[in-house]
Amino acid sequence: MNHTSSLPALRRFRHIGILEGISYLILLFIAMPLKYLAQIPEPVKYVGWVHGVLFVLFCLALLQVWVLRKWSFLKVVGAFVASLLPFGTFILDKRLRKEEQTL
Repeated sequence: MNHTSSLPALRRFRHIGILEGISYLILLFIAMPLKYLAQIPEPVKYVGWVHGVLFVLFCLALLQVWVLRKWSFLKVVGAFVASLLPFGTFILDKRLRKEEQTL
């Protein structure tokens, strides 16, 4: 498969990663403090649900990019680990932008 045909998948992966990262930060730094410090549990329920959906989409998009771009297993593991770390998807996005520009 031509690498330029994988551009839309890479771009979609980047966008999902940014949204997933934002939802993770909202969950960690807004929703969870509201639950544990202000006894308001509802934000964790709803933000957690949105974050969970975005995380699944991130994993599916990662799988698609892995296949289309023929990434190494180590690169895929690195991208997955980035999704587990606060601000990780933003660092990943910077690297993916460079890859996208070479297409």
